[in-house]
Amino acid sequence: MKVSWAGLLLIPVLAGQPARTQTPSPAAQTAPAAKVALTPPMGWNSWDAYGLTITEDQFRANVKVEANDLKSFGWNYAVIDEGWFLKNPEDRPKPDLLKYQIDANGRYIPVPARFPSAIAKGAPDDSSSFKALGDWVHEQGLKFGIHIVRGIPRVSVDANLPVAGSTFHAKDVADTTDACPWDPTNWGVRNNAAGQAWYDSLLAQYAGWGVDLIKVDCIASHPYKIDEIRMIRRAIDKTGRPMVLSLSPGPTSLDNAAEVAEVAQMWRISDDVWDVWSNNNGNAFPQSITGQFAKAAAWSIYAKPGNWPDADMLPFGELRPVPGDGQPRTTRLTPTEQRTMLTLWAMARSPLILGANLTLLDDATRKLLTNPDLIRIDQTATRSGQVMHDEDIIAWTADLPPDSPDGSIVLALFNTGESQVVLDSSFEAYNLEAATYSVKDVWTGKTLNKVKSVQSLTLEPHACVLWLLKK
Repeated sequence: MKVSWAGLLLIPVLAGQPARTQTPSPAAQTAPAAKVALTPPMGWNSWDAYGLTITEDQFRANVKVEANDLKSFGWNYAVIDEGWFLKNPEDRPKPDLLKYQIDANGRYIPVPARFPSAIAKGAPDDSSSFKALGDWVHEQGLKFGIHIVRGIPRVSVDANLPVAGSTFHAKDVADTTDACPWDPTNWGVRNNAAGQAWYDSLLAQYAGWGVDLIKVDCIASHPYKIDEIRMIRRAIDKTGRPMVLSLSPGPTSLDNAAEVAEVAQMWRISDDVWDVWSNNNGNAFPQSITGQFAKAAAWSIYAKPGNWPDADMLPFGELRPVPGDGQPRTTRLTPTEQRTMLTLWAMARSPLILGANLTLLDDATRKLLTNPDLIRIDQTATRSGQVMHDEDIIAWTADLPPDSPDGSIVLALFNTGESQVVLDSSFEAYNLEAATYSVKDVWTGKTLNKVKSVQSLTLEPHACVLWLLKK
């Protein structure tokens, strides 16, 4: 198929985005002050490779690779996802069999058998802590994160344990009519003084562990719990520790964009993304790569320092030994599809959180993740958005700082279809100024001669090109 848009100016899909020949208003250029996440967070999360089962040895092995191979490119968060408090995570399909590690105040704590550094020699098991592990992560020059599900442990409510730093007990906190629909561990938390005391005790504990990012699940969508989000936000602020608040799962509703931006730095824009190019099963789960284009386009206008709509993790490389979904495997995404996914995430200025088992990272995946131009787009673009969608062809543009060495304009062209496409189009077709540009291809590293248009550009199925443009 050959498509020609020569000289045709298409109406941008991103409503209200001015052409690059115009100057944005001062308000559009001014970002609110933010203590954390001035750029989209980058790092690694254990879920895609280890699910509920990660151990300290496995976590440390991945952190070492991140510190040695990826840190210098900006990958600096290391996050332990769900289940670090489960003594028998293999029994998750049978909730009645689950056993938990909790402290005297009803809070989950790491299982010493899985995380040996969590307990001092001779100390009781209910005194375990991530403090030593958090300190070690910081010594590697990285930042430490953990995952929780909103609410209060049901086992703590059954025992009516006291809430640290308060006169309340767990039964004062719990809303037993409000359970996460897909997680059997917790009850909801009442929006009252007892509920706030509970979250204050949790976040004070996490601050003491040196936590830099807290991912809170079952709170951004199905169901959306803004009262609990606000309680968590207040609790974080009380600690005085700069901590990224990441909300999950998606899809967060666009109707709630202003609210979540007031209280969180990251929020999921879709259900879980896995290594699926196109989801034809009629279900929302998992979110496919093709399905993410429309959501990323709708959310791109909300990306700014301190606020980053989150397109979810990158299921690249080896998803083993116990991935959070499906059987152990090498990613089902082809190299072409991985480049396309990473290009969309960068153009959308999404957080970049890798799910691969880093101890099995191959050279091709490492090269993909350490492309300096790609990372610069994700981290420094000041405005981005989808400017054209015509059948299988999608175009995005972004602005980079004026002093960017290879140009301050980015153009990404995607072919989401199943047939090869040849493009002939003017730059005006992508809402860019009619001009002659020098072009650097981000993925090949090659610099093209001065060009006035996109000429005879072949895009294979599922492929993209990513260009830096300079007048």
